[in-house]
Amino acid sequence: MQRLLFLPLRSLLGNPCLRLLVPRMAPRAQCGCSCGIRRPLRPGQYSTISEVSLQSGRGKMSLPSKAAERVVGRWLLICSGTVAGAVILGGVTSLNHDMTLAEFKFIWYMEYSHRMWGRLVGLAYILPAAYFWKKGWLSRGMKGRVLALCGLVCFQGLLGWYMVKSGLEEKPDSHDIPRVSQYRLAAHLGSALVLYCISLWTSLSLLLPQHKLPETRQLLWLRRFAHGTAGLVFLTALSGAFVAGLDAGLVYNSFPKMGDSWIPEDLFTISPILRNVFENPTTVQFDHRILGITSVTAITVLYFFSRRIPLPQRTKMAAVTLLALAYTQVGLGITTLLMYVPTPLAATHQSGSLALLSVALWLMNELRRIPK
Repeated sequence: MQRLLFLPLRSLLGNPCLRLLVPRMAPRAQCGCSCGIRRPLRPGQYSTISEVSLQSGRGKMSLPSKAAERVVGRWLLICSGTVAGAVILGGVTSLNHDMTLAEFKFIWYMEYSHRMWGRLVGLAYILPAAYFWKKGWLSRGMKGRVLALCGLVCFQGLLGWYMVKSGLEEKPDSHDIPRVSQYRLAAHLGSALVLYCISLWTSLSLLLPQHKLPETRQLLWLRRFAHGTAGLVFLTALSGAFVAGLDAGLVYNSFPKMGDSWIPEDLFTISPILRNVFENPTTVQFDHRILGITSVTAITVLYFFSRRIPLPQRTKMAAVTLLALAYTQVGLGITTLLMYVPTPLAATHQSGSLALLSVALWLMNELRRIPK
């Protein structure tokens, strides 16, 4: 009779669906006797993820932290790519000097594409961010960074509208073709570069495994020098906005001298003197030359300094790539200047500055310190 009653009960308890509803028993107490006593777990203790989900009533599972980091890293890498596309399209639209009708049509389509692409960039940031937030795939620190990125995307759109508005305002002291303010153009490009740098840096930090480098004095100096060099590359790229905004590439189309002299006579013709840095085409081109030469010199020193330190192969590859891109970018800039700024070559030169900045960030990421 006992067998008839207890065998069906044991078969029911063996069912995995029903077993979730029955509290798990604690392991047998090691008391030294032959009879072990099994005690139920304390309230709130469960043995499987499914039991926790059923008890909480939510029934959803989050990705493991490493898998979630890879997904977020790939998303931000794609986002940085969309920002790079917007910067390249925007660079083409800023090259609008002495246009024919066919060139005007081309610039108009580029400007329209730039606006539509900007909306796509906003969606690429905001929609996945909301999804990842809801799924719980963002850590507390990453939530703050993602919020900042989404806010910067919205600010970038407003700044773009503010820049275009300056080109529609009638200027009584100018009889030239309509053009946007070089100050607003530089602000628009600068905020786009900041958005790009933060997105790319975060994605590289999530996707690339970090090297365990010995913290020597040489490595510390190399890391600091790499940071300064990346900042110099950023500043050089930003100065290109003033060159494009003032058509400064058309005033002195010779190299290495500017005309017949190393320092042109009309370098400080505007008063006060500080305005020449931002409003005098001659001074703007002179500054861009100095920044470019300083950047390639710093990158060369950085490369030879890195050869004196034992570094991983991937870090060495980043340093070599940075050096090669730097001299390619200088060659593009000089050729663009000597050929009176043809639009395809000038657009390639602008894109090269973004590529150079990207590799500088990659090298910085390779040399970053491991958090304790």
